[in-house]
Amino acid sequence: MKLGFLAALLSNMKIEELVEWAVNSGFDCLEIAVWPPKSKQICKYWGTNINVVELDKSKAKIIKDLFANHNIEISSLAYYANNLAADPKERESVHTHLKRVINAASLLNVDLVGTFIGRDHTKSIAENIKIAIEVFKGLVSYAKDHGVRLMIENCPMVGWQVEGLIGNIAYAPFIWEELFDSIPQSNFGLNFDPSHLIWQQIDYCQILDEFATKIFHCHAKDTKIIKDKLNRNGIYSKNWWIPKIPGSGDINWKKFTDALEKIGYSGVVSIELEDSVYEENEEKVKEGLLKSLNYLRSVIKEKKWIK
Repeated sequence: MKLGFLAALLSNMKIEELVEWAVNSGFDCLEIAVWPPKSKQICKYWGTNINVVELDKSKAKIIKDLFANHNIEISSLAYYANNLAADPKERESVHTHLKRVINAASLLNVDLVGTFIGRDHTKSIAENIKIAIEVFKGLVSYAKDHGVRLMIENCPMVGWQVEGLIGNIAYAPFIWEELFDSIPQSNFGLNFDPSHLIWQQIDYCQILDEFATKIFHCHAKDTKIIKDKLNRNGIYSKNWWIPKIPGSGDINWKKFTDALEKIGYSGVVSIELEDSVYEENEEKVKEGLLKSLNYLRSVIKEKKWIK
């Protein structure tokens, strides 16, 4: 088991500076953000640590040498975009860039690429599942041809396209089951994030058994349930749950890491910082990441499965 973080919020740092800070801070790996340059202007959680549009073999070698010389790994390339966008041009653009990301992963000898399924907001969930199966058959096959595993994350992305509407259909286990049954490729799996399950009242530990072979990577993000708001406004209101750094919400991290141990998970736990307390500037982001790292270490330090 290795501990890392999604580096999107530190996209203003040069890759050399980012790697040095991560190593000096005690991280084992980095989840590298590879949105197209300037995408972070659209969403603060998007970023570009490595520009895969311009990546070639010589540039890839420089990056591989940088990581090898600092004894740190790239756990995944991260590009979480809407692969089912209703606009055909937008969808084509997302697929084109995702294939660039897969190509880059192959050049960098990175095993994993992460993305969203997304949603066509003009269609139902059932219709989107059918579309997703057809779209991802091709994308998963493309990844396999390049020696890469493609994983999807389970954030519902409520309000991404339309207010109040689920924006990413891979939000619940019954949909994962249908996707994996329809695309039974060994290189198609999950970037599992428990923070999106707890507020849906889904047991984020129990479900691990069923999808043990499909959990390729884990995000470490917490969720705080604001009970006063929930009790007064109900589940259809906003802001009754908020993302927090690990240890500041309602996820039972010892129970969760015990459950990971039980299924034999030996991958990465990657901190995904989405906590307004720690987003104001670079120093606050770093503070949040270090607090998260120290907390997770305190929870799992006695476990023999931590390398």
